[in-house]
Order: sequence, then structure tokens, then C-alpha cells
Amino acid sequence: MRRSKDNIYAMCNLDDEERRMKRKKQTIGMALLVLITLLVITIVCIIQNIQDMQRAKEFSGQLVQYQEQKKQELEAQQREEEKRVAEEKARQEKIAEVSEEAKHNIETIYRSETKRAFLTFDDGPSIVTPTILQVLKEKNVKATFFMLGSNVQKLPETVKQVYAEGHYIANHGYSHVYSAIYASPQSVLDEYNQTNQAIQTAIGEPEFNSHLFRFPGGYAGGKYAAIKQQAKDVLQQNAIYHVDWNCLTGDAETSTPTPEYTMNRLQATSAGKNSLVILMHDAQAKKVTADMLPQIIDYLAGQGYEFKTFYDIF
Repeated sequence: MRRSKDNIYAMCNLDDEERRMKRKKQTIGMALLVLITLLVITIVCIIQNIQDMQRAKEFSGQLVQYQEQKKQELEAQQREEEKRVAEEKARQEKIAEVSEEAKHNIETIYRSETKRAFLTFDDGPSIVTPTILQVLKEKNVKATFFMLGSNVQKLPETVKQVYAEGHYIANHGYSHVYSAIYASPQSVLDEYNQTNQAIQTAIGEPEFNSHLFRFPGGYAGGKYAAIKQQAKDVLQQNAIYHVDWNCLTGDAETSTPTPEYTMNRLQATSAGKNSLVILMHDAQAKKVTADMLPQIIDYLAGQGYEFKTFYDIF
């Protein structure tokens, strides 16, 4: 009987041990499950953090790229605005204005305390004009071109080049036919306006007006002296002023001047004068003038003359 009780006690102890082991295993299992869960959560968090950091890095890179793009756009806009302002300033500088000072400058064009030379070319543009422009560019000298409206309409690209390269475009009437231009004082103004409009079209500048006219054949004397005198008043009433010349290279006096004749006439007619308004031509028949221009410029520079255009007057 006692043995049976002992067996019962033993079986009970065995059951208790099994239950303890079972609980221990369960505890260990739960602990492992918690650890695994924590590990998984940790790994997930690490992966999430890495992904967040990558996204943050990508966003930061995109932000930097966006900021750099905006900076470049702003700089481009600023450069464009500066370019526009500079172009507008340059455009305005080429728009002649008639002021009291300009009127005085015209009236005193042949008087100066310092030596200055205005190179002026009549009757163009023509196929000779580009050669003259090339010489002027090589010598870094600006000139004034008294253009005929009829030729302006034939060679608008040449007119545009003259203007773009900083030379002064002045007005020599439209036809150069004396009987037409000097038919009346009004016809002189009409030819001026017709030529001015042709120049505006050629250079693409609707505000252009040179305010400067040279009478074909010159202002003084001749068969149409009375008409010219009246036309002068009509022109001035429209803020247009005229200028002749006080120095020659001889290309108006003979169609084929020799180099010696050209230089002799230049020296003779410039002697003793501080302010020179030099008459030359860029008409098609005046190739000699284009060929002699480097020597003309070198001679004047050697005599101490500073080259001017009528931008300096207006």
C-alpha cells in the first residue's frame, strides 16, 4: 500500500517536473518569439531608416539641383535683361537728337581748338561701300555716309552693315537729279523724308532720323541757289540741318584721280585747318577713293587729327 502511495507521489512529482519543463519551454519559446519579433522590428526599422535616408538624400539632391537650376535661370534672366538694357542703350545712342548744343555744334562745325577730321562719303551705298567699311574697320575709324534713298532701297543689307558698325548715316536726298530735288523747297524736304523712310526700313529702326542733310552739288551758289536758300529754312523748321565740306580728296573733281592727285588735294585743302569735313564718295565709280582710303587715314592721323562722326555733333 505504501508502495502504491510512493508510486503515486513519484508520478505526481514527474507530472510536476513535466509541467515545469513545459512551462520553461513555453517561457523560452515566448522569449524567443519576443526576441525574434524585436529583431524583425529592428531590422524593419533599420531598413525603413535606410530607405528614409536614401529618400532624404535623393530629395536633398533634387532640392540642390532645383536650387541650382533656379539660380541658373535667374542668372540667365539677369544676363538677358542686362543684354536687353545694353542693346536699348546702344540703340538710343544711335538715335540723333537735336538739342541747342547740337545746333551750336553744326554752326561751328568748321571751327575747333583741337584737330579733328570728319570722313564723309556721298552718293552711296554701292558695291564700293563694303571695301570702305573693311578699311575703316581695320583702321578702327568711324565715318559718316550721306546716302541716296534710291541706292538705299537697292542695297538695304549694306545700309544695315554701315549702321551696325557704328557709322553715322546721313541724308543726301533720294534721286540726286537736280531738276527733281530742286523743283521747289518742299521737294527737297520730300526727298529727305523719302530717303529717311528708306533708311528706317533698311536698318529696322522706325525712330531713326539723322537730322542731317547734304545738298547734292553743295549748298552754296549754282543755278538753284534761291531754292536751296528757301529749302534750308524749310528743313530747319523740321529739325533738319545741312553741312557741306571744307576739305577734298579730288574724287568729286575728276572721275579717275591718281593717288598723287588725291593726296595733293587732301594736303592742299586741309592745310591750316583744325576742323576738317572731308568730301569723298562711295559711289560705284569711285573705287580709287576706296583704294586710297588707308593712305588718307594714315596721313590725317600722322598730322594729329582725331576722327569724328556726326554722333559727336548730335
